[in-house]
Amino acid sequence: MSVPLLILTGWLVMALLMAGLWLVQRRTRNAGIVDVAWSFGTGLLAVWFALMVDGDPQRRLLVALLAGLWSVRLGMHLLVRVMSEKEDGRYRMMRERLGGKAQPVFFAFFQIQAIWAVMFAMPMLVAASNTGTGTGLQWHDAAGILIWIVAITGQRVADRQLAAFRNAPENKGRVCDRGLWRYSRHPNYFFEWTHWFAYVLIAIGSPWWWVPWAGVLIMLLFLTKITGIPYTEMRAIQSRGDAYRHYQQTTSAFFPWPPRRLATTPGKATE
Repeated sequence: MSVPLLILTGWLVMALLMAGLWLVQRRTRNAGIVDVAWSFGTGLLAVWFALMVDGDPQRRLLVALLAGLWSVRLGMHLLVRVMSEKEDGRYRMMRERLGGKAQPVFFAFFQIQAIWAVMFAMPMLVAASNTGTGTGLQWHDAAGILIWIVAITGQRVADRQLAAFRNAPENKGRVCDRGLWRYSRHPNYFFEWTHWFAYVLIAIGSPWWWVPWAGVLIMLLFLTKITGIPYTEMRAIQSRGDAYRHYQQTTSAFFPWPPRRLATTPGKATE
């Protein structure tokens, strides 16, 4: 199957899946399922792309394994959250602001997520089909594996630290500024972004090397300017006020960095 046909088929499958999940969302009134679907969908597309394209068998298998494991970890993390918590504040805000127009907008949003799933599976496709440095795994593949391990480990540690902090009764109403959260307000986002460099490295030598780089830059834009930090921090300020503003003043938003010292420290609220 040609690469254009692979991409077109992948988009069609994701579009149908998202249309079905939009109907589920109408019944459950929980649009957070779209994030779960994007995570699993992007991974499944990447695995399918990797197994179907031409290229070195070892590199194709490597990309399928890395993309599949990333997808399962992220998808299961989001699924547990969707099943155990109220609808994400971003989507509740959309319902409140849009009123009767919410469902058409949600349908369009779900379809955009189908496009994004294909778009973010493209770096994995390029990495899997890369034969620019010869057959067999090379040094840059090993470097990609190392980056992947660091990124996934960092995400898992950040998620566990935040969950443990929230579950401790004595931390109720306080900001999580411990562990990785002391150095970044969103270490989970930072390590998610870092993960995409694995495919940049694996794609070294490919004539399409710029596609994984584009994925890295677009993911950075999404996390810091569009779907990640802005909405998360808007909700945090609305519910926690000055305590979270103080956290913003002392702690890097994205890239881990030693916290700044301020003259006063107001009471802390939960992250």
